[in-house]
Amino acid sequence: MTFLEFNKKFSTEQAAIDYFYKVRYDNKLTCNHCGAKVYLYRTNRQKVCICHNCENTFSPFSNTIFEKSKTNMRAWFFAIHLIINDKKGISGCQLQRELGVTYKTAWRMLRLIREAMGNEDMRKTFDVLVEIDETYVGGKPRKENLKLDENGKVAVDEKQKSKRGRGTNKTPVVGVKERSSKRVYAKVMLADDDGRKITGKQLLSVLDEVCREKTAVVSDDFSGYNILNKETENKYVHFSVNHSLGQFSAGKGIHTNNIENFWSLVKRQYVGTHHHYSTKYMQRYTDEMCFRQNHKEGGFDVLLGQCVRKTA
Repeated sequence: MTFLEFNKKFSTEQAAIDYFYKVRYDNKLTCNHCGAKVYLYRTNRQKVCICHNCENTFSPFSNTIFEKSKTNMRAWFFAIHLIINDKKGISGCQLQRELGVTYKTAWRMLRLIREAMGNEDMRKTFDVLVEIDETYVGGKPRKENLKLDENGKVAVDEKQKSKRGRGTNKTPVVGVKERSSKRVYAKVMLADDDGRKITGKQLLSVLDEVCREKTAVVSDDFSGYNILNKETENKYVHFSVNHSLGQFSAGKGIHTNNIENFWSLVKRQYVGTHHHYSTKYMQRYTDEMCFRQNHKEGGFDVLLGQCVRKTA
C-alpha cells in the first residue's frame, strides 16, 4: 500500500475505526456484556459502543494494543504502514517526526506493534526443505573502552568482546527459513552462560517448534548440528555444507544462502536504523524482521488481526 493509497483508504478517523471493526469482527460486532447480536452504534466518543439490548457501553478495542490509547486510529494505522513498508524498520525518533507525537508515545507504539508482530502462530508449519543457521547480533566495542595490557596492547580476554562469530560476547540468534514459501522463524538464544554457546539441543528445539518430522534440513558444518544425525534424534533428513573449507554450495540446492540473506537484513536493521538495542527487547526486533519477510503482501490486514493480545 502506497502513501496515496493509504490516504485514500483512511481519509478520516471514522474510516480507520470502521476498517478495524471489519478486520477484527468481520462487521459482526456483538456486545461484550450480554453477547447479543444486535446493531451497535457509537456515542459521541468514536471508540465507544453502546448496546441496544442491555444499554451497556464498552470498547471494541479492549484486549488489543490500541486499548486505553489516546492516540487516534489513523496515527496507529500510519505507524503500522511505515513499519511494514520500511525494509529495515523505523526508529522511534523517525516515527516521532512522522506523527508529530512525543518520543515516549512513538516508542510505546513501536513496542506494541512489534509485540503484535510476534503473535503469529508458526508451530509445525514448515516442511519439505528448510535452512537453519545462527548469527550473532551486537555492536563492536569502541577501542578506547577496551582494557590494555602492560605493553599498551588490547588484553587477550578483551579481544573476545570484539570477536566475530562463535565465541563472541554478542547475542546469538537462530533462524529457520523454509525454501519454498520463503517464510522465516528466528529465536534469540539466551542460556545460563548468557547464550554465548549454542548447543545441539537448543538448535533441535528451534527446529521442533516449526518443522514437521522428516523435513529436509540444510545447515553449515557447525558441530552442534551433529545431533540431527544421531539415530535417537532422527526426526529430520540432514544435509550440510562445509563453510570452513570455503564451500558455500554442495550442489543440488544444498546451501544456506537464503537464511544468510535474511541475516544481512537483520544486521542492517541493527547497524543502519537502530544502531543499538538491548538484549531484553531483541526478540521483538527479530519478530519484526520475520513478520516483514513472511508478509510482503497483505501484511497490513494480517498485523491488524494479530493486534489482539494473547492471554496466558
